[in-house]
Amino acid sequence: MQAQSGAVPPLSQFQRNAGLFAAIASITAVGIALSLGIPLLSFDMNDQGISGGGIGLSTAVGAVASIVATPLAAPLARICGAARALAGAILLLAIGFPLFYLFKSELAWLVLRFAFYGALTTVFILSEFWINALAPERHRGLIMGIYASVLSAGFAIGPMILAAVGIEGFLPFAAGSGLMLLALVPVLLAVKASPVLDGQSKAGMLRFVFLVPTATFAALAFGAVESSLFALFPVFGLRAGLDVTLTSGLLSAIAIGNLLMQIPIGLISDRVDRRLMLAVIGLASAVLIALVPMAVGWGLVLLYGIVVVFGGLSGGLYTVGLTHLGARHSGGDLALANAAFIFMYGVGMLGGPALSGFALDAFDPYGMPLTLAVILAIYGVFAFLRLRHADKAAVPGSRT
Repeated sequence: MQAQSGAVPPLSQFQRNAGLFAAIASITAVGIALSLGIPLLSFDMNDQGISGGGIGLSTAVGAVASIVATPLAAPLARICGAARALAGAILLLAIGFPLFYLFKSELAWLVLRFAFYGALTTVFILSEFWINALAPERHRGLIMGIYASVLSAGFAIGPMILAAVGIEGFLPFAAGSGLMLLALVPVLLAVKASPVLDGQSKAGMLRFVFLVPTATFAALAFGAVESSLFALFPVFGLRAGLDVTLTSGLLSAIAIGNLLMQIPIGLISDRVDRRLMLAVIGLASAVLIALVPMAVGWGLVLLYGIVVVFGGLSGGLYTVGLTHLGARHSGGDLALANAAFIFMYGVGMLGGPALSGFALDAFDPYGMPLTLAVILAIYGVFAFLRLRHADKAAVPGSRT
């Protein structure tokens, strides 16, 4: 994101709270779009006989769009205003989603996925920029936890829609589009609380990837895991012997874990070393997702329990990573750092589904969850090594 940011017009406490509410509410549209759209399209592609690798590669097109859109969000917001640009991106999501039903060719879907994910990325960047600009430092972890919980609520709505209305016909597309439109209302009402983007930063966005790598690589790991789950967990569930309702229920369980655990995780992150917390989250999440293939045969209670806790813990990578990032940067650097965070999330989205899809085909059906376990374990070890290196360096305030 090539912009200076953080300039907030003089606001009353009510306006500040309204701005935070608007930014957080807008992210609900993202949760609905991801959790309804990706599994719905995956079910459709699976019914057409497309391989797991093909589904993963199709989803990876969205990651390319995310990477392309990342540096474009700030100029758009500077021209239109952050709130108006955010509203436009949400509107594009709501209009674009039903088009997947109307156009069934693979080429049309690739074009629609590219546009859809470009809009999703813009919503992520602008809403997180808005939240970071308005959030008081002493409550940053709590506010990021609230943000992540609302995002998770959006994630929970999508699979519930699939379970209620099924995957056939236009109805699930129309329902998702209508819910996205609801997120426009608070954004349009809080235009005056929108932060202003002024000037241009001389630093490049990619430089910020390596200034706080424990945070940005958390986004990379989470992007790979989350996109793989939404793209391929439905296929894994079906191939493991679960029906559509139970598979959609597993996606809801992940979202419920996120919804329940992000505020406590955010509060804890305000009180402990966030680097250590990220390392523990990575390793614990790796163990839990590795248990899922075995838990399919242990009964639904244990399976759902493991998935709920996994969903909450793995979601902490994003919450704590973003909080850690926000505590290390401010002003224009914060805008660039946030863009770098989303960029790495997009890189994870690019590689995760493709790798997990090929693993799903090669070690049917358990290759997908085991691949995610490896990704999370590698990140957890990396975070521990970064923490150990920083402790040895013993440089006060060093960025890791």
